[in-house]
Amino acid sequence: MEELVLNSFNESIKAKERFFTERNISAVIEASELIAEALKSGGKLMVIGNGGSAADAQHVAAEFVNRFEIERPPLPAVALTTDSSVLTSIGNDYDFNLLFSKQIKALGRENDVLLAISTSGDSANVVEAVATCRALGIKTIALTGAGGGELSARSDIVLNVDAVSTPRIQEVHITVCHIICELVDHILFKKVSA
Repeated sequence: MEELVLNSFNESIKAKERFFTERNISAVIEASELIAEALKSGGKLMVIGNGGSAADAQHVAAEFVNRFEIERPPLPAVALTTDSSVLTSIGNDYDFNLLFSKQIKALGRENDVLLAISTSGDSANVVEAVATCRALGIKTIALTGAGGGELSARSDIVLNVDAVSTPRIQEVHITVCHIICELVDHILFKKVSA
């Protein structure tokens, strides 16, 4: 059992070390600047994903709306994964692949940014949401794994985790999201956590 614990821990560390290359560090900074600029200009952050990525979407939105590590005003962010009535009506009346794109058509504006989280990069409803954003002039950031899938070719900024294990990809994703939260706070409020 101890070996299993240590192997999982070491795999997580290695996935994070592989992610934080110069290219990805630059992309994380670029993503943070894009979000900060959207928020400064009256836009909002929309976050999407399925399963564990849906939970991460909610987590990220909460960090922006409430606070991350510093006291600051609430920032406009919304996880499009949380309204069960909207999700089930779209899934039932239309198609599961339209869950996010219909919400983006209703709520999205040109100054907004979409953070699309998919460990495979091929989640059909996430890919459809990114296509909808492109049509509406909304910038997109993809957080993916295992090669990036379709999202890597369709998104404005791609943060790809070089791993195939879903848990390891998700562990890197939440680390990246926390760093983005910290950078956005720094950009907007010139403060960093201690």
